Amino acid sequence: MQYKADKQDFVSVLKKIDWNKYIVYIAFVAVFVFLSIWLGGKGFLSTNNVLNITRQTAMITIMAIGMTFVIGAGQIDLSVGSTAALSALVCALALRFTENILPIPCAVILAALFSVIIGALIGAVNGLLVTEISIPSFLVTLGTMGIVRGSAMWLTNTAAVPISDKTPFNFIFGMGEIGRIPVLLVWTAVFVTAGYVLLNKTPFGKKTLAVGGNEVAAAFSGINIKRVKLLTFVMTGALAAFAGVLYAGRMGAGRYTFGDGDELTTIAAVILGGTSMAGGSGFVIGAFVGSLLMGMINNGLILGGLSVSQQTIVRGVIIILAVALSNISRKKRK
Repeated sequence: MQYKADKQDFVSVLKKIDWNKYIVYIAFVAVFVFLSIWLGGKGFLSTNNVLNITRQTAMITIMAIGMTFVIGAGQIDLSVGSTAALSALVCALALRFTENILPIPCAVILAALFSVIIGALIGAVNGLLVTEISIPSFLVTLGTMGIVRGSAMWLTNTAAVPISDKTPFNFIFGMGEIGRIPVLLVWTAVFVTAGYVLLNKTPFGKKTLAVGGNEVAAAFSGINIKRVKLLTFVMTGALAAFAGVLYAGRMGAGRYTFGDGDELTTIAAVILGGTSMAGGSGFVIGAFVGSLLMGMINNGLILGGLSVSQQTIVRGVIIILAVALSNISRKKRK
């Protein structure tokens, strides 16, 4: 009888656990073990490959942090990939015009800062259209995605803009290493830490989740709903722009193709990380692990010899599974 009672208690505890919060960690371990067995002989477990995965996912992680806030507030932003592309081009052009006029450190800082400001402005436009004109965020950002991507193509007539080796830009924002640690991993750690603190330890983070959970209740509690939504879009735009700066540093150039499809990968990483598409929840660490999971899968598919089309199919399946898990978890909580 005692055994049955203990078993029932154990089952009861398992049912109460919100598995959506932990599915990304379980999936990460499972995929890592599978790829290690399948591709262990092809260098998957090598130090260089593991570090390469962290480099490849740095931009997605930083965009995912901003997306966590936007989705946590009950909105969505499809323009992050195109914002990253425009930012990379703006950064490369700014460096080209300032490196022979200003001191090199000033030119590097100014180029990066100007790019982030451009991204914040794009986010502000998205936020104002959502809050002041009441256009659904999906439609607003779908439109700005095309506008911004087209602007990136038009800015240089689809030509790439190389970044001169005269500046330390590529080292600071791209392929530099501190010891054996990639600079991109350092940037990732900084932004993940800042995002976690902002979401979980500050009034703004709590207000963001409150707005996403129940706008009416949030309004009655004195929260300025429009302001919170606007700030989440501004922050997401700025972070997407900084991801573009990292793209430029890693590739040594600005290109309009950067960030193509990243909006879907970013959303998948956030949802896999436990954030509900319905809003009201957000997990920065989960989004980070989700980004690593997506990067690890892409890396494994490439090492496994799958074509680009096959990789795209797998990515689509992952996105569907992520949304399905989010919906199942939300229904259980209700």
